[in-house]
Amino acid sequence: MNQTNNRRSFIRNASFGTIAAISIPQIVSSAFAAAPKGKRVTIEKGDTILFQGDSITDSGRSKNGVAAPNNAGALGNGYALMATGELLLQHPDKDLKFFNKGVSGNKVYQMADRWDADTIAINPNVLSIHIGVNDFWHTLTNGYKGTIETYIADYKKLLDRTKQALPNVKLVICEPYAVLGVKAVDDKWYPTFNLFRKAAKDMADQYNAPFVPFQAVYDKAITQAPPAYWTPDGVHPSVAGAALMARTWLEAVKG
Repeated sequence: MNQTNNRRSFIRNASFGTIAAISIPQIVSSAFAAAPKGKRVTIEKGDTILFQGDSITDSGRSKNGVAAPNNAGALGNGYALMATGELLLQHPDKDLKFFNKGVSGNKVYQMADRWDADTIAINPNVLSIHIGVNDFWHTLTNGYKGTIETYIADYKKLLDRTKQALPNVKLVICEPYAVLGVKAVDDKWYPTFNLFRKAAKDMADQYNAPFVPFQAVYDKAITQAPPAYWTPDGVHPSVAGAALMARTWLEAVKG
């Protein structure tokens, strides 16, 4: 049985309640079991934390003017806002500053085009990157001609450029994900999309960064509620999906 059929069977079995309920903390811990061991980022007093990526990170954030850190509108309404709120709640004494500069529709090369203004100029101590779904998805829908080799080359070039400009920055690499069988995500995604997920994990290994296993956590979460509960289109999270992502991200980033 191929991977697509395996995943379809997994979803079907989950929908009939054949998998025992487990808690969200257990889901997150289980997803991290396969992540690189011992790699976590610790946030220090006075740190600036920047979220970068595409629409999943953007999540409707306000882009009007130059926002101060910790601005709710500028953080969007997704996992970046939720993770920020939790860390600010836990650490009111640390003077933490959070920014979100995700831009809907971005692929790696488009993120790179705005990198100086949207990343280097902010001078973050912690830089979280979630990018990759559009680098594949747009080859199916928008006529984009990039390949997995394009994604890897563009991503490595961007990370090298970042480390050169910000040698002490602590990177967090997030896994691109998709949930099969929900609107936008069908059999045409596989097996090619899995190469983008693997490339992100390899990037985390190469740059000694924590890897946030979003695909693994979604795959486990659909045993507790239907896939559309977590993501209405297979790519963008619901409110519950964003909360799940925030909880997962916080496993990699310790206050």
